[in-house]
Amino acid sequence: MQIDWPAAFDMWLDDLEARAEKGEERAKQTLHLVSLELKYLESLKEVPTPDTETAILRWVRQSRRYPLWRVSHPYRASIAIRLICWFPPGSDTVVVALFAGDKARIGDVFYNSVGSRADGLIDQWKREKMRGQG
Repeated sequence: MQIDWPAAFDMWLDDLEARAEKGEERAKQTLHLVSLELKYLESLKEVPTPDTETAILRWVRQSRRYPLWRVSHPYRASIAIRLICWFPPGSDTVVVALFAGDKARIGDVFYNSVGSRADGLIDQWKREKMRGQG
């Protein structure tokens, strides 16, 4: 899979990289985990289905307009990075990484807002793609 994301995720990732480069330990850990999760998405050979979900890649049942997935990593004390993504229909080459969050810090409230946050970010990604093609 090829990975693409909206500008908001790109800004979040740039900020994370800058904080990691300055030596912020939590930012380094987060960047490492996000990098592993992105590599996992890149390694996928096909779009997942609810029947093929794994411990690492799970269907987000709280999603609203779009079928969302979350990528996670094996347990680590005090950090639980979740990467939320969407597989555009009809495409087996592009994965849109929407946003990431540390579930360890905010708990289950993270999932309570996933659907509404993702809907807007997917719509934004679509607008960005339309502008880029025009």
